[in-house]
Amino acid sequence: MSNPSENSLGTDSPVSKPWFVYLVRAANGSLYCGISDDPVRRFAKHQSGKGARFFLSSPATALVYTEVCRDKSDALRQERLIKKLRKSAKECLVATFAAGLSI
Repeated sequence: MSNPSENSLGTDSPVSKPWFVYLVRAANGSLYCGISDDPVRRFAKHQSGKGARFFLSSPATALVYTEVCRDKSDALRQERLIKKLRKSAKECLVATFAAGLSI
């Protein structure tokens, strides 16, 4: 029987669950950036009003961007970088993601 800490290559390094950076569009057109290990579930929380306070004034309407990261630390690092971008640059990320292109 396989050890749960072994990955599919048979090494002894633990398999870490991937984390994601995501962007959600609010009804007023603004973009919210966050991280989660399950962005679809997190988006549902945002839509139900149980997510970030950001959506109290303008509800979440669409999950418009996701980016897989190696682990939570990488996701936090990438989130900080995305949050520093101008809105126009974030819109480019969204457009590229929607087109199915790899960046």
